[in-house]
Amino acid sequence: MNRAELINAVAEITGHTKQQTGNAVNAILHSITGALSKGDRVMLVGFGTFERRNRKARSGVNPQNPRQKLTIAAAKVPAFRAGQELKDIVDGRSKLPAPPKADSAAKPAKKAAAKPAAKKAAAKPVAKKAAAKKTAKKRK
Repeated sequence: MNRAELINAVAEITGHTKQQTGNAVNAILHSITGALSKGDRVMLVGFGTFERRNRKARSGVNPQNPRQKLTIAAAKVPAFRAGQELKDIVDGRSKLPAPPKADSAAKPAKKAAAKPAAKKAAAKPVAKKAAAKKTAKKRK
């Protein structure tokens, strides 16, 4: 599964748009990456732990010239340790739980709250569209 397939799967489960889901996935990955770069751990109970490990300097061999010895510098590398629940599901000892269903009751409440603000914001996009049309005509 690649990133696009993950976004499609999550969007289908949650009922959100692919754009919203893509933004959420990108935000999660960005947060995990930022925490790892600082040296923090990211623990997701039942799923696993992301952490940064220090790899020591070591000697190696040049694959193009096996007689030549190389020194490989020390590095900080990301690591993932799977949680027990994930291990059990992958091994077949337990079943994958059903995905949570999209909460349809919460969606109308958000729309009702957004209606008064939508009237004010509606005038601005019209002005932007008109300006965009003028700009497009000038480019031709």
